Amino acid sequence: MKFSFVRSSLLAATAAVFMLSTAAVAAVDEDAAKSLAKKNDCLKCHAIDKTKKGPSYKKIAAKYKGKEAEGEQKMIKNMTTGPKVKLEDGSEEDHKIIDTKDQAEIKNLVYWILSL
Repeated sequence: MKFSFVRSSLLAATAAVFMLSTAAVAAVDEDAAKSLAKKNDCLKCHAIDKTKKGPSYKKIAAKYKGKEAEGEQKMIKNMTTGPKVKLEDGSEEDHKIIDTKDQAEIKNLVYWILSL
């Protein structure tokens, strides 16, 4: 009896996490994300599917596949605090700080990248 309860609780929790992650991806405003990336010159160092100075957005999404919460946290930190980041050629530089304080805009950009 106990096992059945634990198992059903675990299944319900797993389903809830799946629905939340699916909702986050479904709620992405792709046009707004691309606009914010363009406005902040993110595409100077990143491309959707090609390596530039920084990794492609698809490479970033693949890195955090199954670890989206970690990816979200790391990308928000990079976008808002400007830490030193390692570039594709092995050199390092300060990551550009995104020019917005709107957390919803930043998260939309992050979710868009993770959805690629």
